[in-house]
Amino acid sequence: MPLTNLNGSDLQEHIIEGRKTFFICPDATLLPETFLEDFMARGYEAYIIGDDRYCPLKAKVEVIIETFTDSILFFYIDADVPGIKWEKYIRELQEKYMGRILIGVLYAKRQNEEEKAMLEKYYLFTVGIQCGCISLEYQKAKNFILIDKVMYANQACGRRKNIRAICDTRSKVSFVTKHGQIKGNILDVSMSHFSCIFERTLDIQMYEKVPKMLININGLHFVSDAILVMQRQKNGVMLNVFVFSNSMGQQGVESDLQSRLLERIYQMTSDKTKSLMRYKFEDARKHLRDYMSEDDLWEAGYREYEL
Repeated sequence: MPLTNLNGSDLQEHIIEGRKTFFICPDATLLPETFLEDFMARGYEAYIIGDDRYCPLKAKVEVIIETFTDSILFFYIDADVPGIKWEKYIRELQEKYMGRILIGVLYAKRQNEEEKAMLEKYYLFTVGIQCGCISLEYQKAKNFILIDKVMYANQACGRRKNIRAICDTRSKVSFVTKHGQIKGNILDVSMSHFSCIFERTLDIQMYEKVPKMLININGLHFVSDAILVMQRQKNGVMLNVFVFSNSMGQQGVESDLQSRLLERIYQMTSDKTKSLMRYKFEDARKHLRDYMSEDDLWEAGYREYEL
């Protein structure tokens, strides 16, 4: 089933599936966007949500919670956001969505240990957040390790072992057998597997290794061995699932290809999710503009925004 046959609901369902982590208004010097691709290599699908005049932050957070129902939200409480007092706002979210989302708090390292202890006491015990109250260091490398440990402890990868990206119609696979060349369309890919459909019935056996497959993942061309590990009927066609196999006999592509494939999967995954969020944020903005009075906007903390 090529991607062009996916309807909107099927594609949206794929985009929203799996646990996602959102960093709300982080300091880019402490938690840069470059971390996100590295987090994906660890199996964590993560995004940064900033504050802007286009759509109020509170509206964005509501969209995220309603759309991505299995989410972790880390709030950087040193960010200055109009209309938001973090202590009150995070407590309200925790009370409203307890059991539906997981919340963590990030803040710049405090020199005063008493202040740090007060923050931890309030957010961990008074508010009852579950994902920690994390003091960020002034060295980015230390923060990556710190946040990685926190995400691992809170199972930020969810039930997924690998993040799977939907491919476009450019994505192809071909290989040669004793009966000639076989061509197919790749439907999705992860760092370990890909699924595809072929023009004709395969003449290979289950768990057979296919050498030197020519693969195109959204314009990324490479050659890899792969092993057929599953076949099943889907919408009247045979779906074939292969696991990549490298020269060391291990699962996955060659080491010199890993970073390029990861970059492509990250781009494919994040582009679709960001596109969905932009659509949802625009809808939220329209709702605020059309259905909320000036008094309501003021009460909600949106007065600073030109809606």
